[in-house]
Amino acid sequence: MFKHKKDEEIEKAPESEVETSLTKVEEEQGPDAEELAVREMVGKSMRKIGFMQGIMLGIVIAIAASMLSGLVVMKKAGVGPFQVAETTSSADESASSDSSASVSTLLDSATQQKLEVLYKYLNQYYYQDLDVDDLQEGLFAGLFEGSGDTYTRYYTAEEYEELQETTSGTFYGIGAALQQDATTKQVSIVKIYEDSGAEDAGLKVGDIIKSANGHKATSNDLSDFVQYVRGEEGTTVELVIYRDGEEMEVEVERKEVEEVSVSSEMLTDDIALVTISEFTSVTTEQYEEEMAKIKKKGAKAVVFDVRSNPGGVITSVTEILDEILPEGTVVYTEDKDGERTDYTSDAENYLDMPIAVLVNGSSASASEIFAGAIRDFDYGTLIGTTTYGKGIVQTILPFTDGSAIKLTTATYYTPSGECIHEKGITPDIELEYEYTGSEDEYEYTKDNQVAKAIKVLEKELSE
Repeated sequence: MFKHKKDEEIEKAPESEVETSLTKVEEEQGPDAEELAVREMVGKSMRKIGFMQGIMLGIVIAIAASMLSGLVVMKKAGVGPFQVAETTSSADESASSDSSASVSTLLDSATQQKLEVLYKYLNQYYYQDLDVDDLQEGLFAGLFEGSGDTYTRYYTAEEYEELQETTSGTFYGIGAALQQDATTKQVSIVKIYEDSGAEDAGLKVGDIIKSANGHKATSNDLSDFVQYVRGEEGTTVELVIYRDGEEMEVEVERKEVEEVSVSSEMLTDDIALVTISEFTSVTTEQYEEEMAKIKKKGAKAVVFDVRSNPGGVITSVTEILDEILPEGTVVYTEDKDGERTDYTSDAENYLDMPIAVLVNGSSASASEIFAGAIRDFDYGTLIGTTTYGKGIVQTILPFTDGSAIKLTTATYYTPSGECIHEKGITPDIELEYEYTGSEDEYEYTKDNQVAKAIKVLEKELSE
């Protein structure tokens, strides 16, 4: 790949150079009349997006003529490596029955003519040999990237395997909890696990991760970026870290990490702090264990901390809400056809004690479902800053070749019917975070938002 300086030079290449390159190809190729008929359209496109970008786009779409048709036929016939392996919703059924969802819509005759020309340029003039498998995977990824939705994407078999580890609660990684700024997309470390690769490498809470093995953090959603950080046990990942005004390269070994997504401690004799860092497949079990502990210690009120909780599995958060809230709908989703799915709490179990919930700008997705439900049930006090604002739901469809696709399939609504997408949830008590303790070790007594929660709950207990 080109270095950054070279990239700048390509972006700034004058239009005349692009035209000269096209002319040179025409002279050497001796195009036929049909090819010349689409050259003007090709030239205009390349002048808009840059010569090299145009070439790469060409090969990606060119393979579509031979690959995508096969995908549809094999899926429809129920054979071949692209058959849906599991059904997590009715999305695959509706896709196969939708007559308008045809490859011919994308690949009309004019597009195919243009692709032939672009493919010739790439095949003959690209400076290195191209890997067909990589190009094919790039084709599938590009199709979903064209949706313009950050959360809709294609996963290779390797990427999907890593994604499954993300939500399993046990994985191989550096042993650090990460958060991403909603505005800048900057990724920082908020927790280091004991005996982890991150601890061994000297990483610290507050370190900003610029990239992992060359993949820029700001170019990815956090759920996707962590896949570059995680990997096979015993392997290493090269991180670029920003700390105290300096960048440094750090090699970190990946080890087995059994993520603790729920922890607890007593803040006072009567008030407990329960921190939920993520909603994974093991979070419900861990939540029940920690709640049993604090009740045994005499807790009469609880502060739930979902600050910097990036979300997770919707069934995990709704199971926990079922343990906290009385009977009713805790969240519901609607797809583009208006089909509604409700997630409910029954009357069998509920938490009968005062509650406060700590949130911030990195509380996203499932943690916003958690906060929104408690707010709408009028079951607790939200304290902190406005949440991230991710109010859409993704569905994952795996295929028998190991690959998978993630699609944004619905919008979710809080129990009161509010869509919080791209606006977040404003807490009942808005309070910017201030911490006066040591950066090396967190002390809840130095956290102003925790202190505010204690005051709120103490007042409720005294009434």
